[in-house]
Amino acid sequence: MKRFALAGNPNCGKTTLFNSLTGSTAHVGNWPGVTVDKKEGVYKKLKEPLEIIDLPGIYSLSPYTPEEVISRNYILEEKPSCVINIVDATNLERNLYLTTQLLEIDVPIVIALNMMDVVKKNGNSIDVSALEKKIGVPVVEISALKEEHLDELMNKAYEASLISRKGKTVLMDSALKHLIQDVEIAFKGKNIDHPLFHAIKLVEKDELEIQDHPDLLPIVEDFKATFKDDTFGGDFEAIIADRRYQYIAKNFSPALSKKETSKEKLTRSDKIDKVLTNKWLGIPIFLIILLVVFHLTFSENLFFLGFLFSDVPPSFADSPFEGLLWTSGGINSPGVILFNLLESITTLISDGVSDLLTLWNAEAWVSSFIVDGVLGGLFAVLSFLPQILLLFLFFSILEDSGYMARVAFILDRIFRRFGLSGRAFMPMIMGFGCSVPAMINTRTLADDKERTATIRVIPFFSCGAKLPILTAIAGGIVEHFHIGNADFITFAMYIIGMLTAIISVIIMRNTSMKGDVPPFIMELPSYHIPQGKALMVHLWDKLKHFIKKAFTIILASTIVIWFLSNFAWNWSYVDGAMDESILASLGKFIQPIFTPLGFGVQLASFGWVFAVAAVTGLIAKENVIATFYTLAICIISHAEAGTLVISPEVIDQIRALSEASDDGIIETVAMIEATGITWPSLISFITFNMTTIPCFAAVATAKAELPKKKLGSTIVFWLVTSYITSCIVYLVLSFWWTIFIILPLFIICGVVIHFINKYLDQKKALQN
Repeated sequence: MKRFALAGNPNCGKTTLFNSLTGSTAHVGNWPGVTVDKKEGVYKKLKEPLEIIDLPGIYSLSPYTPEEVISRNYILEEKPSCVINIVDATNLERNLYLTTQLLEIDVPIVIALNMMDVVKKNGNSIDVSALEKKIGVPVVEISALKEEHLDELMNKAYEASLISRKGKTVLMDSALKHLIQDVEIAFKGKNIDHPLFHAIKLVEKDELEIQDHPDLLPIVEDFKATFKDDTFGGDFEAIIADRRYQYIAKNFSPALSKKETSKEKLTRSDKIDKVLTNKWLGIPIFLIILLVVFHLTFSENLFFLGFLFSDVPPSFADSPFEGLLWTSGGINSPGVILFNLLESITTLISDGVSDLLTLWNAEAWVSSFIVDGVLGGLFAVLSFLPQILLLFLFFSILEDSGYMARVAFILDRIFRRFGLSGRAFMPMIMGFGCSVPAMINTRTLADDKERTATIRVIPFFSCGAKLPILTAIAGGIVEHFHIGNADFITFAMYIIGMLTAIISVIIMRNTSMKGDVPPFIMELPSYHIPQGKALMVHLWDKLKHFIKKAFTIILASTIVIWFLSNFAWNWSYVDGAMDESILASLGKFIQPIFTPLGFGVQLASFGWVFAVAAVTGLIAKENVIATFYTLAICIISHAEAGTLVISPEVIDQIRALSEASDDGIIETVAMIEATGITWPSLISFITFNMTTIPCFAAVATAKAELPKKKLGSTIVFWLVTSYITSCIVYLVLSFWWTIFIILPLFIICGVVIHFINKYLDQKKALQN
C-alpha cells in the first residue's frame, strides 16, 4: 500500500485534513522508540487504498524538537510515496520556509494550499498556477475545514507518487553554492540517500549530521576559514535561513495579491484577542469559561433558574420527564440529563437481572455477586460516561477553536516568572481529558527538568476518571449538609488541583528542578468553528478507551472488592455483615494513616471504608465510586436490618434518593451517616484522590516519559503532595484560624528558598 505523509506547520489545518481524508479509519499509536502520537489512517476514494500518516506539526526540519526529528527521520528513512505539504495560505511566506527544506529531499511532493476560503473572504487572491511554476511541484488550493477540493488534491498526489523526483534547493545563487555542491558530491560518493538535503544540513552544522558524518565536517571547516562574508559572523545556518526567506519573498510571495485598503484592518481574531488575551481580563475570563463548562455538565439548576419555581411544573409531574429534565431544584443541565437517561437504562437492566435471579431462586451470594458486585460497580462507573464525554467535548471545542493556544500564551507571562514556559501548559490542560496523552505530549518540551516537573503535576488537572468522585461527593455534601452548590464545589476542586500544580511547579523549578526557561514561540491560530467530524473522532477515541477500561480493569476491581467485602478470612460468606469481612480488617489496618486528613480513626465503626476507597482508586480512579457502591449497599442493608444505627429520616432520604437517581449521592449519604464524616473531611478525601498517584495506565506512561530512575521519586512526590495538600485542606476548612499558621510557614519557606538560590547563584558567578 502506498504511504502518503502529511507535513506542515502547527495550526496549518493538517490534523483537520487528516480527519477529513481518513474519517473512521484513523487510529493512534506511538512512533517507534518514542511516545509522541503517531496518527495513521486510510484514504479509500482512489483505485487503490492509500495509507495516510499525520506527521507532527513542525516549523522546520532542523532537530530543535522531538517532533522535527520524528518528521525528518520518517521522510528520510521510511521513504513515503509522496509528501503532502500543507501550507496555511493566510501565512504564505512563513509556511513556505518548511517547503523549501522539503524540496531538498528526493521525494514526490504536492503542496496543499489550505484555508483558501479565508484568503478569498479577506479579499485577497493567490495565483496558484504562477506559484506552482515557481516551486516546481503541483499546488492545489483546498479548504480542509469545508472539505473542498480534497479529491483533486489526492488525485494530484497519487499521480506525483508514480514519478520519482530529485531534490532541488533555492540556495543555488547563494554565497554557499559551491560549498553545498562539494559536500553533496562527497555524500554521493558515499552512496547516501538524499545527498542534497544532507549536504545543506552539514553546511548548517546540524548536530545530527555532524554526529552521523563527522568525516565530512572538515570540508565545511576549511571553507569557513576562507569565507569573507561577515554579515552573520560566519554563522552558515543563519546565512542559509536568511537566503531562504529572501528567495521566498522574491519568487513565491508575489503570487499573493492583497486587497488594497487605506489602512490595515483588524481581523475578527485580532478583535476577539483584544479581550480574551487582555493582560488583566485573560485569566478571569478563562476561569469563567471553566465555570460555565462545569455548570453545563454538572448542574441540576441550569442558569440558576430554580428560584422561579418551588416545585416540578404540573405538566412534568408523574411523567417520564420528571427527574430527567426537571427537578424541584431547577432545570437539569445537559450533562445531568444525559446522566439520568443512561442511569435509567442501567437501572432497568439491574432490576431485570435481579428479578430473573429471584425467579430462578438463586443463592443470596450469587445474586449479590451479579447484581451488586458486577453490574452495580460497573454501572456506577458507566453512568458517568455521558458527563465525561460532554466535558471532553467542551475541552475539545476550546482547543480546536484556537482558544487554548491563547490560554497558553496568557499563562506564559505568569509561568515564566516561576521557571516554566507557557508551552508546558498545553499538556497540563490536556490532563482534564486524560493524563496518558497529556504526559505523552510533554515530548514537545525540550528541557528534561521542565518535562519532569510537568509530568509530575499533570495528574493534578483532574481527568474524566475523577469526575464520578467529584460529582458523587459534592452531591452528597449538598444533600446531607445542605451547604454549597454541587457544580460550584466541583469547580472549586478543579481550581484546588490547578493551584496545587502551580505551587508544586514553582517549588520544583526553584529547588530540585532548577534550570533555564526555554523560549516559547507559538503561532496563535485564527479562531474558527471546530469541525464536527473531528470532534466526533475525538469523542469516539475517548469512548473506546473508557469502555475498554470499564470492562477490564474496573470490572476486575469491582469483583475483587465485592469478594473481599462479602467473605471473611475463613472464606465464609458474611451475608451483609461487612464489618467481619476481609476488606474490613484490611481497611482498619490502614485507616490510622489517614487520620490527619480527616477520614481516619476519628470516624465511626465503618470509617475504614474511605481508606479502602482511596487505596482502590490507585488502580483506577473510577474504582472509588465503584467501591462506594459496593460498600454502601452493605451499609444500607445493615441500617435496614437494624444492626447499624441510622436515623429513620436518613433511611427515608436514602430510599427517596435511590428512587430518583443513582449518581453516587445515595451511596455518599449512606456512608456519611454510617461513619459520621464531616464535610471538610469529604473535601479532603476528594483532594487526596485528585492529587495522589494516578491510575496504573498513567503511571506506566510516566515511567516511559520520565528520565531513568525518576519514577520512584515521582511516586513519592505524588504521595507526599497529596497527603500534605489534603491535610492542609482539612485543617483550614475545619479550623479556619489555622490558615494564619500555614500561610506564614509557606512564606518563610519561600524566603529561605529565595536566599539559598541567591547564595548559590553568587557562588556560581564567582567560580565562573
